[in-house]
Parts: sequence; structure tokens; C-alpha cells
Amino acid sequence: MATKIGFIDYYLDEWHANNYPQFLREAAGDEFEVAYAYAEIDKPDGMTTDQWCEKYGVQRLMSIDEVVEKSDCLIVLSPDNPERHFDLCQKPLRSGKRVYVDKTFSLEKKVAEELVKIAEESGTPFFSTSALRFADELKTVDRDGICFINSRGPGNFDTYAIHQLEPIVILMGSKVKRVMSVGSGKYESLVIDFEGGRSAVMSHYGWTGVDFSMLVNYADGKTAAIPSMSNSFPNFMKDLCDFFRTGDIKAAHDETISIMGIIEAGNKAIKQPGVWVNV
Repeated sequence: MATKIGFIDYYLDEWHANNYPQFLREAAGDEFEVAYAYAEIDKPDGMTTDQWCEKYGVQRLMSIDEVVEKSDCLIVLSPDNPERHFDLCQKPLRSGKRVYVDKTFSLEKKVAEELVKIAEESGTPFFSTSALRFADELKTVDRDGICFINSRGPGNFDTYAIHQLEPIVILMGSKVKRVMSVGSGKYESLVIDFEGGRSAVMSHYGWTGVDFSMLVNYADGKTAAIPSMSNSFPNFMKDLCDFFRTGDIKAAHDETISIMGIIEAGNKAIKQPGVWVNV
């Protein structure tokens, strides 16, 4: 019998909810089934919750409590409305069941800390991450002696910062001090100051013709070029299925909290370029 996954979302007609069922099948065959779903609202100008559930063959439930009770594992979505995660996560993170919370975990470091505390005190295994964490290229990068990273990617800071910050933090660690905005207009760039005199620069270049890439520099003069981030989603889905099987958390909570702190400070820094903002 398939392990039953419950979706909890702000609204269901969004890219992740629309694609995760197929991605899970591709990763693990019929071992997992998206069986239940709850949405806080119908998507404005999109499919209603009932329409989405009919299209994807998922049973609609009318409360988060029902989803938590009936599901074996839980996915809290709302990837484009992370401000809803605090409310949507309250019952899942107290359930003791395995929970994945979609990116971006929160927009404030304090909120991230509170949610992690709820889960840890309740004995609920969970993690939250960008799929970029699982890119093929990051698996072979030497993490010892990194002193500077130059990262670039598409999109803008408020929705796509997580995809650059996840690789930066897993390579450089979670000891972040402060950030400064040095970009111009919609082309947002951030300097991230780590403990030990190390730093990173992350830049956003809009939506046209830009992929995720980075150059990693070491204190001894070595460099490592990462021209792309490939197979992120297939690798992520395999690790997500392993988490649902074993409870093995795939993203350390201290890294997640640190990343959310950078996002919070980064949003403040963008409003006052050239000024250091503490994380």
C-alpha cells in the first residue's frame, strides 16, 4: 500500500503543487501517493480547490486537522506565500509525522526559530530547502578553505534569493554576520559577510538568459567553477522520498534559520543600498 502524502497549501493551483505528484512518481514509482489536500483559499483567477483535486485525483479535505490525521507524511506548500507558513505549519509541526515545508521557509529569522522550536519540542522530523541544495555540481565541491563565493542567478531577491543562498550557506556555513545591498534597481546584488573574514556576493539578473552558477575561491588560491546547477529537482525528490521513508533530515535547521536571517536582512538592505545590515 502506498504511503499517503497530504498537501497543505495557501492555494493549490501553483507550480509546485501541480508538479510534485508527478515528480514523486518519477522518483519512487507507486511507493508514495498524494492522497489528500487542503487549501486555505481558491487561487484568484485560477483553478478552485475542487477543480485542482479533481484534475489530480486527490481527495479534498476541509481542514488541516483532517489532513494531519489521515496522512502518513505531510508537505506544507505555499511556496509563493511564505508569510502563510507560520499559520499553516502549526499543526503539522506538532504532529510527530514527517513534514517537508516548501521554500521559502519564512521571511523572518524569529519566525524560523519559533517553527523549528515547535517541531523539535514536538518530536516532529522536518526540513525546508531549495531544490538547488541537491544539484549534482555541489556534491563534489571541496568545502574546506573557502574564502569567497561569487554567485549569480535569475529572478529577483524576494522570491528567488533562496536558490542562491542555499548553496552559499551549505558551502560556507551558517555563521553569517551582516549583509549589504550593492545592486542597482531591479538587478539586486548582496554582499554577505561571514565570520572569519569570508564573504560571498549574490546577484540577480532578471528572467532572461541567466542560469544559476557560481565561482568558489579558496584561501590557498584555488578556484572551482560551477557553471550550472543540474538535476536539482530529480535529486531533491529522491532525497525527499528517502526522508519520508527514514526520517533522515536533509537540511540542518541551523542552516535554514541562517538563510532566513539573510533573507530578512537582505530585504532591509535593498531599501538602503551601501549600508551594512546585521543578520
